[in-house]
Amino acid sequence: MRIPFLLLLSTLTIISGPGDRHSFPVSSGFISRHVVARDTISYVHTLDIATGKIDTVLTVRDHLEAPNWHPSNYLILNRRGRLYTLDLQTRQWKELNTGFATACNNDHGISPDKQWLAISHNDKSDPSPKPYKSVIYILPINGGTPRRVTKEVVSYWHGWSPDGKTLAYCAERNGNYDVYTIPVTGGEEKRITTTEGLDDGPEYSPDGRFIYFNSYRSGHMHLWRMLADGTNPEQLTFDDNSNWFPHPSPDGQWIAWIAYTSDEKQQHLYGKNVKLRLMNTRTKEIRDLTKVFFGGQGTINVPSWSADSRKIAFVSYAVK
Repeated sequence: MRIPFLLLLSTLTIISGPGDRHSFPVSSGFISRHVVARDTISYVHTLDIATGKIDTVLTVRDHLEAPNWHPSNYLILNRRGRLYTLDLQTRQWKELNTGFATACNNDHGISPDKQWLAISHNDKSDPSPKPYKSVIYILPINGGTPRRVTKEVVSYWHGWSPDGKTLAYCAERNGNYDVYTIPVTGGEEKRITTTEGLDDGPEYSPDGRFIYFNSYRSGHMHLWRMLADGTNPEQLTFDDNSNWFPHPSPDGQWIAWIAYTSDEKQQHLYGKNVKLRLMNTRTKEIRDLTKVFFGGQGTINVPSWSADSRKIAFVSYAVK
């Protein structure tokens, strides 16, 4: 599900808060994939949802993706198949030991008790004939040897249940991507969506009642929620954006997500014009958190809220 593209750029200046100016690149054309790792510049940001203030905590000429925010004030990101921690105070980053799992994609996340990390690793040794073989594993939060959870490929982690006992994920079975759950100890998976087209990005509400996800079931990519057993699906967005990866805040008051400003069908590529948006879970009111910037795949694929529900972390990009 990761198909990066490199784009030639112009720039758009964004006003993200009082006195806070940022320049985000906007795409204007394509060149080849292999240059992405060499020439991408990644900007890792935190964003205050009340003030709109954006702080850039790391700028690096490399391709970083998908920040999780640990309460101990560090981020977990992926880079070229490996995971890294970024200390938000010192702004130093270092590799996290994931043992044999050195082909991780950008679907990873922290357990509710903050002691474990779920990862999605491309296990090339799996006997499946599928060309990409993402498997979900868990490992200690400070690093260690991963333990396999899902038996089948392709499986991409997206959510922990609040009690830490169940994982929610997007999986391809028989040519269709749906939402599944599985005990964190392993065992049999449970399919909880059955519609044609892509269902992706499942995350539990903090009370465990709902699973939020994005779906193409209406013929356009929108945000949905359903009860945790898969029943009573409810559409949440109705605009012209392609809406992906709904992330409930820890206090349950907000949903943050990435919106592509063009109709991307069932794809969520890198190198697109996107913005971050916010929904009030009580009133369903929606507002923009940012103006349009250069991002997409890797910007905010995974849960990235601060523990106090005041900020989110995300990544924007530029290419030279």
